[in-house]
Amino acid sequence: MRICEFCIQFQNNSECGLGLNLPKGMGCRDFEPGIEKFCDNPNDFVNPAQIIQMAKFFGLKGTEMKKVKLIAAREAENRTKAPSVETNAYPDSLAVGES
Repeated sequence: MRICEFCIQFQNNSECGLGLNLPKGMGCRDFEPGIEKFCDNPNDFVNPAQIIQMAKFFGLKGTEMKKVKLIAAREAENRTKAPSVETNAYPDSLAVGES
């Protein structure tokens, strides 16, 4: 496994979108993690600790880990800010006062 697999710059043809040589280790100064690289299905995201634990398991550390922590925290914050869906107790087809 390479760090590139967690980076949004990694392309389907196994090349770096920035034109950099792919690193052999788990370090890259231009690493840009994406939450979708850790959770293919957005509903799989539980909390930032889950993403951090996954990153540790795969050997990310240092600056790369800081970037993962930032995207995980940002994702959690975005989910708490998501607009709540209000349900209407009355059907749309009936106006007030109609039966």
